[in-house]
Amino acid sequence: MPPTRSADGDAPAPPPRPSGRRLLLGVAWDVVVPIAVYYGLRAAGVGVFGALLAGAVLPALTTAVRWLRTRSLEGMAGFIAGTMLLGVAAALVSGSPRFLLAKDGWLTGVAGLWFLVSIRARRPLLFHAGRPLLEGRFRSDGTSWDVLWEREPAFRRIWRVSTAIWGAAMLLDAAARVVMAYTLPVDAVPGLGALLWPVTLVLLQVVNGLYYELAGLWRLTSGATARPPRG
Repeated sequence: MPPTRSADGDAPAPPPRPSGRRLLLGVAWDVVVPIAVYYGLRAAGVGVFGALLAGAVLPALTTAVRWLRTRSLEGMAGFIAGTMLLGVAAALVSGSPRFLLAKDGWLTGVAGLWFLVSIRARRPLLFHAGRPLLEGRFRSDGTSWDVLWEREPAFRRIWRVSTAIWGAAMLLDAAARVVMAYTLPVDAVPGLGALLWPVTLVLLQVVNGLYYELAGLWRLTSGATARPPRG
């Protein structure tokens, strides 16, 4: 099957869709494995700080290996890696297990602010995140998103509003993580923090799905509201 192109034939094919297996493996390595390492080390008698630090190092190792293989990092991956390393470094200086427990909250909060700031950028962050998954594949007539962005004000507004939804949700998630880190029993926080991820993501998917439908995103991408060509 030839690559999908825009209606005028000038736009490049959309980026490859990440495989479901790859996404699941990434989630397992970044979320599930660090939690398993933490509780395994705690059961073996390792202190809270050492067990937390061991789990926090794993995602950083993944990023380092990716950089060594490609000599480059995608914007989000580089941002997350940098923020994570800064958080671990600050925790090492402070020696506080609570600070290290709150690391995911601080990371999520900074990411949420980045989403909100990107609303005023040339194209908001969620546009770039959603494009590899949706462009030319889901309820699409093959029109390039570049064309839709330039042609349809509603398309631009949808992605800016959706990015704002994600930013606000991530700030709420971050606040919950920081509160848990400083108020709940130490050994309960990693497990509860891991459970909060799917809750936040499912709620975001539901809210965004409803918004996309009501705002007419799929009508735009399927060409149902396309403007007739000018003579």
